[in-house]
Amino acid sequence: MDTMLYLTELVGLVVYDVRGRKIGRIRDAALVPLIDPARVDRFLVGGGWSWLTFQHDQVKSISLKGIHLRDEHLVPYHADEYLLRLVRDLMDKQIIDALGRKVVRVTDVTFAIRDGNELRVMEVDVGLRSVVRRIFQGVLPRRWIRRMQGPIAPNSIRWELTNILEMDPQRRLRLNISHKLLESMHPADLADIVEDLSPDHREAIFESIDSEVAAETLSEVNPDIQASILESLEVEKAADILDEMAPDEAADALGELEEDTSAGILEEMEAEPKSEVRELLEFKEDTAGGMMNTEYVALHDQATVAGALAALRGNEELLDSLNMLFLIDSDGKLTGAVPLARLLCGEPDTRISTLAVEGLIQVTVLAKENKVTELFDKYNLLSLPVVDEEGTLEGVITADDVITVLRQG
Repeated sequence: MDTMLYLTELVGLVVYDVRGRKIGRIRDAALVPLIDPARVDRFLVGGGWSWLTFQHDQVKSISLKGIHLRDEHLVPYHADEYLLRLVRDLMDKQIIDALGRKVVRVTDVTFAIRDGNELRVMEVDVGLRSVVRRIFQGVLPRRWIRRMQGPIAPNSIRWELTNILEMDPQRRLRLNISHKLLESMHPADLADIVEDLSPDHREAIFESIDSEVAAETLSEVNPDIQASILESLEVEKAADILDEMAPDEAADALGELEEDTSAGILEEMEAEPKSEVRELLEFKEDTAGGMMNTEYVALHDQATVAGALAALRGNEELLDSLNMLFLIDSDGKLTGAVPLARLLCGEPDTRISTLAVEGLIQVTVLAKENKVTELFDKYNLLSLPVVDEEGTLEGVITADDVITVLRQG
């Protein structure tokens, strides 16, 4: 049968030897996550220069009355980076609540007592109930405190849904800290979390999550924080992340950096995205060229519906953001645009030029930002093609790009 114990109650519990004699009081407890992510493996007794430890398998019983040992052989404590000490490393520290998608501060820890002698971490407490326990711990009897907290609603996070923040990459490895929970979040939610963290913790997150997830998240982060994150990372890691971003977003991010830093990261990027980003950096930020994205699907204006569908299948990575196909002639000049939904209306051998919208709206690369936003507002556009002075298709601006501009303005 399981019973509960809180970390605030564990600290200060008296430890007794096999004859029932007092050895000392608990000052901390530690997990060894590589062995078991939830079981308390070590108990620390004493303090100052006389820390002693004993292991979980030396415990005979645990209760609010104290800890009784079956083996009283205690050894001096030595710092061990494989240990996650709950008082030192967790209490009052910020962690990420992966389910609630927010940063919280730990105020207590809840254990289950298994078989009378084993502690397993069940929850991290972050609410008022745990604050009450801490205020009155050592002032009132533990059982009184438990009665006092009864009317207060608990506020806690299951241990498996927490994500501990650790800046040292080696210690992250030794503590078996994974960011898989973060990688499963929506990038916008993860971006909100990142913005609430300290610069060091932001760097730790971006160093360890998948580059594709990092790219999607960075795209959602405030530009000033984007720059701070990229500057903090190793050049190779920053380049890997920008390789995964849309070229216009990567160019915008690099545009926020000092020229030397930007050039160093750009040099480490892969050839294709580097070329696209470099071209975009040539345009001023407040022009259509500076706003446009070079990822789009363009087909010859003599193509058929079957050919268009084949082209879409070959660009699956763009489908989530794609709403328009663009038509060009043999010289690359823009001749039309076809909403994706209209492809459903045509037979496979139908020329897609017959499905094109009337009155094609376009802008040149030098068009000002306010002109672009006016067109989106006036014509309720989802995307706007951008051409050079000769009418050659250079890129596309989407509604998302315009929303970002308006939000930042």
